[in-house]
Amino acid sequence: MKRDALGSAGAAALLATLIAGPAFAQTAAPAAPADSATVTEIVVTGTRIQTTGFTAPTPTSVIGEEQIQNNAQPNVFATIVQLPSLQGSSGSATNTFSTSSGQQGLSSFSLRGLGTIRTLTLLDGQRVVGAYYTGVTDVSLFPQLLIQRVDVVNGGASASYGSDAVGGVVNFITDTRFQGLKGNVQAGISKYNDNEQGLVQLAGGRSFAGDRVHVVGSVEWAKENGVGPGDFGLDLAGDRDWFTQTTMINRNVTNDGSPQYVMRDNAQPYAYTKYGLITAGPLQGIAFDQAGNPFQFQYGSNGVPSKTAGGAVTGCFPGFCVGGDLSGNVDTGRTLQSKIERKVAYGRIGYDFAEGNEAYVSFNLGQVKTSNQPVNGMNRTGLTLQCANPYLPTSVRDACATAGITSFQYGVSNAVLPNTKVHTDRRQYRVVTGLKGKFDALGSNWSYDAYYQHGENKTAIDVDHIILTPRFNQAIQATTLNGAIVCADPVARANGCQPLNIFGGKAPSASALEYVQPAAGPFQRLHMKQDVASLNFSGAPIDLWAGPLSVAFGAEYRREYYTVRADPYGAGIADRSPNGGSYPADPLLSNLGNNWHAGNYKNGDGVYNVKEAFLEIDVPLFDNDKVGRANFNAAARVTDYSTSGTIWTWKAGGTWDTPLDGLRFRGVTSRDVRAPNLSELFAAPVTTTLPNFFDPANNRNVVAIQNAVGNPNLTPEIARNTQVGVVLANPSWLPGFSASFDYYKIKVDDVVSSLGAAQIVDYCYRNILPQTCGAYNLNNSSGPNYINVQSFNLASIKTSGFDIEASYRWRQPLGLSGNFTLRALATHIREFWTDTGLPGTVPVDSAGVNQGNTPNWKWLAIQSYETDRFSVTLQERWFTDGNYGNQYVVCAAGSCPVSTVNSPTIDKNFMPGAFYMDVGGTYKIREDVTAYFKVDNLFDRDPAKSPNYANPALYDIVGRMYRAGIRFRF
Repeated sequence: MKRDALGSAGAAALLATLIAGPAFAQTAAPAAPADSATVTEIVVTGTRIQTTGFTAPTPTSVIGEEQIQNNAQPNVFATIVQLPSLQGSSGSATNTFSTSSGQQGLSSFSLRGLGTIRTLTLLDGQRVVGAYYTGVTDVSLFPQLLIQRVDVVNGGASASYGSDAVGGVVNFITDTRFQGLKGNVQAGISKYNDNEQGLVQLAGGRSFAGDRVHVVGSVEWAKENGVGPGDFGLDLAGDRDWFTQTTMINRNVTNDGSPQYVMRDNAQPYAYTKYGLITAGPLQGIAFDQAGNPFQFQYGSNGVPSKTAGGAVTGCFPGFCVGGDLSGNVDTGRTLQSKIERKVAYGRIGYDFAEGNEAYVSFNLGQVKTSNQPVNGMNRTGLTLQCANPYLPTSVRDACATAGITSFQYGVSNAVLPNTKVHTDRRQYRVVTGLKGKFDALGSNWSYDAYYQHGENKTAIDVDHIILTPRFNQAIQATTLNGAIVCADPVARANGCQPLNIFGGKAPSASALEYVQPAAGPFQRLHMKQDVASLNFSGAPIDLWAGPLSVAFGAEYRREYYTVRADPYGAGIADRSPNGGSYPADPLLSNLGNNWHAGNYKNGDGVYNVKEAFLEIDVPLFDNDKVGRANFNAAARVTDYSTSGTIWTWKAGGTWDTPLDGLRFRGVTSRDVRAPNLSELFAAPVTTTLPNFFDPANNRNVVAIQNAVGNPNLTPEIARNTQVGVVLANPSWLPGFSASFDYYKIKVDDVVSSLGAAQIVDYCYRNILPQTCGAYNLNNSSGPNYINVQSFNLASIKTSGFDIEASYRWRQPLGLSGNFTLRALATHIREFWTDTGLPGTVPVDSAGVNQGNTPNWKWLAIQSYETDRFSVTLQERWFTDGNYGNQYVVCAAGSCPVSTVNSPTIDKNFMPGAFYMDVGGTYKIREDVTAYFKVDNLFDRDPAKSPNYANPALYDIVGRMYRAGIRFRF
C-alpha cells in the first residue's frame, strides 16, 4: 500500500523568505561574549544547571560540526555511532534480515551496550517522539545541517532527564541563530558499484525587526540505494566473496569426548534444496532441477541418505553436511544494507519580546522510507506430499509404487516464488513552542526554559510476495479431476484454491501466484503520540564561602500513546482488523491470525503518563590557590508513572580542579531508571518467524512463529551507575593537549526481559519450568507452529570498564601554516554480565563476544591537518579479537568434558577483530565554496565469519565506499 511522498513546499517557501534580503556568512564562536540584547543559551548536557563556569562531573564526548563535516556521511548517525562507548546501535545495516521486526532502517543509539531502549536521545535538550513502539527515536528524522555539535553523555542521567537515560544521553544541539545560507550536495558509491548515495541539504537563517525576530529553516533529501540480495547458493551482491556459510552445528551429543558444537564452512542443510528434495523414506535423496527433472542430490561429507523415516544422512551432522551441492542455500539472499530515503524539513521562529527573553515555535517534518529483502525464498521443510500428485514426474511416481509408498517427506527453498520484500514508511510531525530567557529575583539572576512539545509518528509497514501458509499447504496438494489438475481438498477448491507445482522451477500461473502470495500482503499501521510540558529554572541565589550556590529545579508532564492495527490474516479477525476488501473471509485461514509465513503483525494500543519534579544543586566546596577548586553536585527526581507508581532517582558527584596545572578529578554515582515502554506493557505487536527452530522432542528443525505478548504489571528497571575519572586539560607545559580516563560500573536490576523461544521450549522439555509447556505448539496441525513469549522483571545486567580520550592540536607544525590535530577515544569493556534470573542458568559474560556488540576494546583515532585552503583527515576504527561466546569450552575430539547447557563444548571459539582506515580531504575552491571527498574502509576489509551470516553491529559488511561533494556558505 503506497503512500504519498512528504511535501516540503512550506519549508522551501520559508527558505526563500530567509534569503530574500542581504545575508552574510557567520562562523561559530563559542567563546565570544554574548550580546546583552540577545538570548544566548548555555547548554551543558547531563545537568540542568546552566550557570556559567559550572563543570558537570559526568564524562561527555563532544562531536563538533567540523568533525561531522569531515566524516562526510549521508546521515549524521553514521558519524556519531563510531564513538567507542556506543555499542549495539541500530542503523540501515542492522535489522535487514527480518521480515517482522518493523525496525528496518531505524537509526537509534545504544550506549554501553545496554540497548537502544536504555539510551535517551534529545534534540536541543528536549525529548522526541518515538519512531517505534519501543520508544526509541530515529535520528534520520532530525534536521542535520543545522547541528552545531552532538554531546554524548557516558553515564546515567535519569535525575536530570528522567526515564531511559541509563546508559547515557545523546543530545543534538542545533544553531537556532544561524545567519546566511548554506548547503551541501554529496554523492557516493561502493567499490562494488552499489549502495549509490545522494544527499542534498539547504539551510538558511535571517534576523528581522532590529535583530529581535530570528528565523531559521532547513530542508534535506538523502537516498542510499543499499546493498541488495545475492543469488541462491554462496553468491553475494556485487561480487563480494566473503560469505562461506559458516555454521555452528549442534551434534546433539554431549558425552562422547568430542565437542557438542562444531564450526564448519560450506554447511549444507539437507532438509531442503532450491527446487525441492525428498528428505526421508525409500526415495530420500531425489532432488529436482529447474525444469522439474529428478536427479540424485549430491550430499556433502560423502553423505549417504539413510532412507529411513527419520531422514538422517550417514556421514553428516544432524541437519547439515559439509560441501556438496550448495545451490539451494538461502542466506545470501539477505539485504546487506537497507535501501533508505529520507526527507526532512525544519523551521524555527524566535522573537525576543524583552532583553534576554525569547518566545519561539519550531516544527520538524520528516519521512524515512526503507526496503529490504530478509532472505531468498521461503524454505519449507517436513512437507508430506502424495505420490499421486500429477505434477510429480512419472519416474518418481513409479519409484513410489516400487517402494510401496503413497507419500513422502519433502523440503524446498521455494525459489519458484518471488522473494519477500519489506517496505517501511515512517513520518514524524513535531511542534515545539516555548519561552526561555533570564530574569532577576532574590537579588540574583535566573534563567528559565518552558516549553510544550507535541509529536506524532506514523509508521506504515507493507510486505510483498509472502506465502499465505494455509493456502500454500492446500495448493501443493494437487490431484486430477475431470482431466484438469486441481487442489485436492474440496473445501479449498470451493474457496478459490489454485494448484501449485513445487517440483522444480517452472513459473506458476498468475492465478496460483495470487492465491498463495496475494497482492494484499501483511501490513501494519502504527501511530505514536507524545506530549511533553516542561518548566525549568536555574540560578545562583546564594554566595557561599567558595562561590555561588547553583540551583536548578523544575517539573515535567509527559504522555505517551500508541495504537496499531494490522491485516486480519496476520492479526486475527477483530473490530480493528475485519475481513473484507482485499482480505476476504477464507475458511482455510485461522480467525486467530498468524496465517502468513512471516510478518504476522498484531493489533494493540496503550497509553501512560508521567509526572516528574526535580531539584539539582551545585555546592562549591573550596576555591583557593593552595588546594584548587572543588564542587559537589547532587540531584533528585521524583517520578509518578500511571502504570507503576512513584519512584525516586538521584545522583551525587563532584569535580576537583587541583592546583596542578590542568589536572582535574571527577566522580559521580547515580540511581537511574528505565520505565517499561509501550510495547512491553501493552501487547507488543511483534511477531518473528523462526525458519529453522529446533524441536528437541522430535529432534528436528521446524518453521515456527514467535509471538510477543505484553505485560501491564511490569515495573521500572533500576540501575546504579558509578564513574570516577581524571582529566588533564590544556596544561601550560603542553598547550592544546587534553586527556581523560574514566572508570565506570553499572548494575541494572529488574531488567525487563522475556524467556526466549528456545528457552521456553527447553525449560518445558527438561521439565525445569513445566508452566512453559502451554506457551507453544511445534506440531500444530490446525495452523502454524508457534511460541508465545512475554516480558517479566527477571534479569539483571552488570558491566564495568573504562573510557580513554585524548586530543592534541599542534599549531603551525614544524613551521608550516595550518594546524595538525590528533584525537583518540577508546572504551574497554572489562565485563558485561547478564543474569536471566531463570532456574538452571548462570550469568553469562558477553564482554569480548564479537558475535554480539561488546568487544573488549573499541578505538577511534583521527588525525587531521588543515590550512586556510585545504585539509586532510585520516581515521582509524578498530576493535579487538573476540569469540562466539564466553560460555563455551574449547576442546578437541577425545579430550572434551561432558557438555552442559551452561558450559557447552565447541571445537573453535575465535572471531577476529577488525581494523578500518578512512581517508578524507577538503579544498576551498573559493572562500565560501568547499569541495571534499571521503573514502571509508580504504582497504576493503571483509567482515569476519559468523554463524549468524554476518554481524553488522560490529563489522563493515558493505566494503569500501567513495563519497564526494560540495559545500557552500554565504
